[in-house]
Amino acid sequence: MSVQIPERLWPLFDRLFKGHVILYRATGGAIGHSFPGAPPMLLLDHVGAKTGKQRTTPLAYVRDGDDYVIVASKGGHPKHPAWFHNVLASPDVRIQVRSKRMNVRGREATSEERDRLWPKVVETYRGYQGYQDRTSRRIPLVILEPLGA
Repeated sequence: MSVQIPERLWPLFDRLFKGHVILYRATGGAIGHSFPGAPPMLLLDHVGAKTGKQRTTPLAYVRDGDDYVIVASKGGHPKHPAWFHNVLASPDVRIQVRSKRMNVRGREATSEERDRLWPKVVETYRGYQGYQDRTSRRIPLVILEPLGA
């Protein structure tokens, strides 16, 4: 069973995420790419849809061939995470996986793709199923396709 994060705690999590990004960047992912019992993490560089500011968000991912799949769960929160809206508004983004940085194009998985990928996502991190169970929204998956590969 997973617990929903109260709205008032999200600013604290934002600060923790910023620390995560700093350590990940400084160590080329040696610190921050993987943790015991957690899925692997990447850094997503995106532009705020409303602010136009550069943002970086650490996110868990799974591989699907050459693509990276990220989950817009926000811990089962009733609303989609801001990064999800940002990627839909400006899909050409950059990711860092360990020390490798690459340009990718993000798009929401189709219903068929989500049905195929959801079991793989839950296998990678079982908590996602708990997040889905406690929210009425269908948690989207975002496929990040490498550009110029």
